[in-house]
Amino acid sequence: MGTLDGKVAIVSGSGRGIGREVALKLAAEGASVVVNDLDKEPADETVAEIVAAGGKAVACAGSVTDEGFAERFTATAVDSFGGLDIIVNNAGYTWDTVIQKMTDEQWDAIIDVHLKAPFRILRAAQPFIRANPTPYHRKVVNVSSVSGVFGNPGQANYSSAKAGVIGLTKTLAKEWGRYRVNVNGVAFGFILTRMTEATAADESFVEIEGRRIKVGVSPQIMEAVKRTHPLGRPGTPAEAAGAIYLLCTPDADYISGQVLNVDGASR
Repeated sequence: MGTLDGKVAIVSGSGRGIGREVALKLAAEGASVVVNDLDKEPADETVAEIVAAGGKAVACAGSVTDEGFAERFTATAVDSFGGLDIIVNNAGYTWDTVIQKMTDEQWDAIIDVHLKAPFRILRAAQPFIRANPTPYHRKVVNVSSVSGVFGNPGQANYSSAKAGVIGLTKTLAKEWGRYRVNVNGVAFGFILTRMTEATAADESFVEIEGRRIKVGVSPQIMEAVKRTHPLGRPGTPAEAAGAIYLLCTPDADYISGQVLNVDGASR
């Protein structure tokens, strides 16, 4: 038996990277999972992997910033699996530059995906949670960043959004405790995903909602991380997912309103 048998989870941004590992881990522990990605193909691939391993999952593709997405996302869980017990707000990306070069579009896009989208998803979930009390604790885990805790040059938009996630987390922990819901966050440090993999030049980009976004860090920065980090390396998506999973288990029933720095003690 898994620690999450019978639970129903929604995980935004779970077609790739950290979110994918979260979806796989929750499913392996018995949860039925609604997988989301901006693109249908990676969402379907994650679902197929879960189902092939004997788990239960369905896809809900689309942008978390779209009008009506939050309602569709939460309804998919209820309609497909009859409930909603775990919410992981993970979707996002970075679009960096120093503040004097940052456009309103850059600011708004990052605030929308990292802060407004989780707000909308939690707002959409509240009526179901209020109307369907449980004898066990439901869980919310919001993904923040050490950039939201300490700040980071070139990330005024991202750091502000992730700091806002911390405020949202602490507030919802107070509002939703009466519903037997634990609301916590994780603040990730350097986790090796497609957004952070080292590149030799400046030509590494991804297409996100029609925008060409530069990704990756220089090999020099990667080497500096290896030299200065106490563990000598970045974290892996599976390790990041492990921290989220811990906060979704019954062992975390008396932990709420906390934000766990998951950075290998690098700060």
